[in-house]
Amino acid sequence: MLSSRSSQADFSRRCASLAFVPKHHDVREEDIERLSDFLSRSKNLFVLTGAGISTESGIPDYRSEGVGLYATSDKRPIQHKVFMDSGKARQSYWARNYMGWPRWSNFQPNKSHRTIAKWEDVGKISHLVTQNVDQLHYKAGSRSVTELHGTNSLVTCMNCSYYLPRMAFQRMLVEANPSIKPRDAEIRPDGDVELTPEEVANFRVPACPKCNGILKPYVVFFGDNVPKARVDQVRRKLTQSDGMLVIGSSLYVFSAFRFINQAVESNIPIAILNIGETRGDKHATLKIEAKAGDVLPKIEIGSLL
Repeated sequence: MLSSRSSQADFSRRCASLAFVPKHHDVREEDIERLSDFLSRSKNLFVLTGAGISTESGIPDYRSEGVGLYATSDKRPIQHKVFMDSGKARQSYWARNYMGWPRWSNFQPNKSHRTIAKWEDVGKISHLVTQNVDQLHYKAGSRSVTELHGTNSLVTCMNCSYYLPRMAFQRMLVEANPSIKPRDAEIRPDGDVELTPEEVANFRVPACPKCNGILKPYVVFFGDNVPKARVDQVRRKLTQSDGMLVIGSSLYVFSAFRFINQAVESNIPIAILNIGETRGDKHATLKIEAKAGDVLPKIEIGSLL
């Protein structure tokens, strides 16, 4: 009986983790062979990942057909200018993020993240760039990573150089709001949850302990720009590569699509693994529409070397 209950619990967890994966076709053996062949021709592979790789860990994305935030809600991510200009917007953001943080921080990498880490271990990947702020690549063991849009794991002052881990800031929020307890609720792509105006109204947001400035997650919000130094670093890494693999990204935002343009200009072949159309499809040498977790683990490491 215990074994049966354990199996049911494992099945339930797997189903829950796939709740935000859009409808997709089963992977074909020929697709795996085609991708394996593409990868075998690259000695310095540049990998770009988007939100689609983390949906299999249970984190929703924005644009997936039928299951993404834009398809299921009229809520939209906060804009940089709104966050900076409005104290009420910051109060709402941090209240929702405070509630969602315990669950967000416990998300774990899936087999696609772990496969990419193994490829790096054997020297296949020259550099990994992710649009995600969830740190799941680091949790999986990848080290040569650029977090293009920053990370939710740090909080920084917008006035001075002070920063602190998000976990430490959570303790500050707990101390400032002793009567408000985080609760389990449906998470959103930014790591926050939906709250009522009444729940937000009494939430207290600490200021920077060093200069009393505005504290913000170390994330590039919509309407802001990726720091130039970070973009330049990624461009240099791409220049040194001889193949580009895109996983789980629609490439809709220019911050990522610019690297497709660079690869095209540099005659670097591009393969795309994504459910649904992407902005880079017309430039791809190879396009596979399938769930990443059904494809990447089936690539034999020995065939890549």
